[in-house]
Amino acid sequence: MNQPFELRPKADGRPTRGVLLVHGLGDSPWSFVDVGQALMEQGYLVRTVLLEGHGTRPGDMIGADYQHWRDVVAHHTQLLKQEVGKVYLGGFSTGANLAYLQANNDPEIAGLMLFSPAFISDEQFIGLSPLLAWFKPWLYEPSLEGSSNAARYRFVPTNGFAQYYYSSAAAQDAIDDKPFERPVFMALTAHDSVLEATEIRALFERRFTHPDSRLIWFDNRGEIGQDRVRVLDSRVPELKISNMSHMGMLFSPANPYYGIDGSQRICHNGQTEMDTAACLEGEPVWYGAWGTQVEGVAHARLTFNPYFDTMMAQLNRVFE
Repeated sequence: MNQPFELRPKADGRPTRGVLLVHGLGDSPWSFVDVGQALMEQGYLVRTVLLEGHGTRPGDMIGADYQHWRDVVAHHTQLLKQEVGKVYLGGFSTGANLAYLQANNDPEIAGLMLFSPAFISDEQFIGLSPLLAWFKPWLYEPSLEGSSNAARYRFVPTNGFAQYYYSSAAAQDAIDDKPFERPVFMALTAHDSVLEATEIRALFERRFTHPDSRLIWFDNRGEIGQDRVRVLDSRVPELKISNMSHMGMLFSPANPYYGIDGSQRICHNGQTEMDTAACLEGEPVWYGAWGTQVEGVAHARLTFNPYFDTMMAQLNRVFE
């Protein structure tokens, strides 16, 4: 489940375009199981990478290095170029930062697919994480209590946040330095619990300038999309969804692990102990981003995207 994978289109002949997908902090290549399948069906040769410190145990990230992550992306980008004529890069969260940085330095990259790109954290003290990592290896001590997750770490060591910070700082500097003029697909939720989503949206509108670029913006406040931004209502009462989460972006409702009938329910979701206990006991819940609180309503994390097919259709139009 945590190993990198390749998906080859079934059409006869050699594929002409490919995409390298980069997972987020604490995640694994499996994050792209649904996105990768959808892209393969559109004729892409799909490859994923496994970043250092991931896919084993959280403690292995204590020695991880952001520059090594960048080197892995650069190496596999070059390998993909040997297979196809047109290469795209994609990423989720921290992986989106790494994909952008590689593309920004490589004019041969045809375009970017960015899901919840973590250019700007909502944690005001994230810049202190490299210092903290020296004397406090864990900001939150790992615990075996609560649910386990086969696809991602529940706890990340301080060094993981430090390496993320380096990626976000480098991405912000590069974005400020020059606009990105090739096609970009971006998906963001206004209710993202770890990012300054509104500021990242502003970066898209100002600095990702290609006329075919598109942003899918999930919100539940009735905004009407304009120009290159399409707004999708993240409140879906018929599915008991209050809003879209950071992690749910990538997964189809049919996903057997995270989907509507999936086996994984994330109850530790930034709510009251009473609501968490109700969720863990299997009582009926609604779904939303971390920190969603509605009086009298327990919330599990939203782990799938109710608009997954719509999102992928919009992505395909960007790169037609």
